[in-house]
Amino acid sequence: MATPIKEWSKLEVRAVVRFLFSKGTKPSEIHKQIAETYGEGAMSRSRVYQWCTWFGEGRTSLGDEPKSGRPKTSTKEENTTRVDELIRCDRRLKIREIALKLEIPKSTVHEIVHDTLGYRKVSARWVPKILTENHKLQRVEISQRLLQRCQQDNGDEDTTHIGVGPGGDFQANNNLFDNLITGDET
Repeated sequence: MATPIKEWSKLEVRAVVRFLFSKGTKPSEIHKQIAETYGEGAMSRSRVYQWCTWFGEGRTSLGDEPKSGRPKTSTKEENTTRVDELIRCDRRLKIREIALKLEIPKSTVHEIVHDTLGYRKVSARWVPKILTENHKLQRVEISQRLLQRCQQDNGDEDTTHIGVGPGGDFQANNNLFDNLITGDET
């Protein structure tokens, strides 16, 4: 048995089906020969029968027929650029508002904003999901300044910070760490 052809195209296999069918070969034999030559995954038995039927009805094209339905055009580059410009001008816009301004479906705007542009809502503003190098450097610098300040404050017993206690009342505290509020972007 010969080794199967590893690289093939659908058109090539369809041309073989058409050739063998025009020679009078039965569809079951065509499938057997295709499986031996191209491997089992080249074309299923039912698909061979379907193509033989189409060729028997007079079809000559080996390509796929045009599909019905509306073509996907709203996520094209132009709309992506327009959505990005709107968000950069006003980061508080909602998906619905963007869709109304651009007159494209909300689902398309949602796909562009989240999947294509990679934005997410944080505190009612659109921000990139991935932090830039500049954002990361700013975080490191701020953290280092806070750490230095805390180390300085621990050496100074005179430094007093005012904070809110567990009961909601104001309390004086000598430790800056007790007054820091942290959280993530969300």
